[in-house]
Amino acid sequence: MTTVQSPPAPPTAIRPRVVARTGLYAVLAANAAVVAYFFAQAGFASNALIVIGRLAGLYGALIMAFQLVLVARLPWLDRRIGMDRLTAWHRWTGFALLWTLLAHAVFISFGYADGAGVGPVTELVDLAETTEGVLRAIVALGILLVVGAVSARFARRRLAYETWHFVHLYTYVAVVLALTHQVAVGTTFTSSSAAKTYWYGVWTVALGAVALGRLVLPLWRNSRHRFRVSAVVPESDDVVSVHITGKDLDKLPAQAGQFFLWRFLTRDRWWQANPFSLSAAPDGRTLRLTAKAAGAGSAALRHVMVGTRVFAEGPYGAFTTLHRTRTESLLIAGGVGVTPIRAILEDIEGHAVVVYRVASERDAVLYDELRDLALAKGAELHLVTGPPVPDKLAPSELARLVPDIAERDVFLCGPPPMMNAVLRTLDDLGVPKRQVHFERFSLAG
Repeated sequence: MTTVQSPPAPPTAIRPRVVARTGLYAVLAANAAVVAYFFAQAGFASNALIVIGRLAGLYGALIMAFQLVLVARLPWLDRRIGMDRLTAWHRWTGFALLWTLLAHAVFISFGYADGAGVGPVTELVDLAETTEGVLRAIVALGILLVVGAVSARFARRRLAYETWHFVHLYTYVAVVLALTHQVAVGTTFTSSSAAKTYWYGVWTVALGAVALGRLVLPLWRNSRHRFRVSAVVPESDDVVSVHITGKDLDKLPAQAGQFFLWRFLTRDRWWQANPFSLSAAPDGRTLRLTAKAAGAGSAALRHVMVGTRVFAEGPYGAFTTLHRTRTESLLIAGGVGVTPIRAILEDIEGHAVVVYRVASERDAVLYDELRDLALAKGAELHLVTGPPVPDKLAPSELARLVPDIAERDVFLCGPPPMMNAVLRTLDDLGVPKRQVHFERFSLAG
């Protein structure tokens, strides 16, 4: 079966990422207006602090529902925006959620304390003891504060992904507690049948999106395709390719450049999920991942037995030819970042230039395949070797290799320092940002 090529989008077409992002903004803005309408319809309290606190709580609930949609891994959004950008938005809205809910707690406590003539802490304790749902809200806020703390960069870097993910799962407990609090004491929620229907609809969509993207789709696809390891091929001393086979792989909506979260169902690895890109364009018969031994999970791939069952979540990612705006392309790879670049070269149409940056020739993983593909497709291939300093991909060097760089789409994948340096170079060379395509592995709980 031949690989289905993805035709380049015409230069005048609205980019898929713009469509998806604009749609998300529009939906959020529309819901913010609806929340304000139902809030006003319910009437205002006599105390301004309580008014502000209630409104903050409502917008906190809306932000919480929006956060669930961002991490639901819905295929339509993921293919157009990318998991890395969705996760970044999730992160920033998470901080907005914490501040909004803290404002809700503070203003409500001070507002009711002012009317009762007691201190805010005393009033908060009284509310927790006498008002249904308040204690649940306090517990939910505490959980979110803990999750926010472990999600901060300094803490996140010190935790294994599995540990961080386990802690992050408590967010769903907080969501349920917050929802029951809103149902029990939310004035706007109970003010009218229309408001009640609206809020139930919001939470149904948000929780349904998570159930669909994070549970139903992965279980259904793995049940249908029954992935297994068909071959394990060492590419070098520290790089290995794993070939995956299964049933009806021609029905799997995977594209070159995307990645899966792979779980190899052995006794000691079934609980580990590792993100690895496809290193060959899907052909309907097999999938291939190629990984460098950068940690215990990737290093153990060399010892996976043929026939091992695999649980694969995905495909994920917007690093595909769907986002092309030009008929000619530049593909830049660094180190093992060549894996999605090699797959995209196999899939891409039009003239392509490939620049592969490595420390030395022996580090050029999959170079023979890349050379053969470039020859077959009429692409130019440049192997750039040497230490990071001086920068072999500085503006003058890259402009020499690709004189018409500003007229090409640029697909970039490599180690973060190299990617950051190349992005600065592309900016210096005047390459429009809409023509630059890259993706960073960034997972949310």
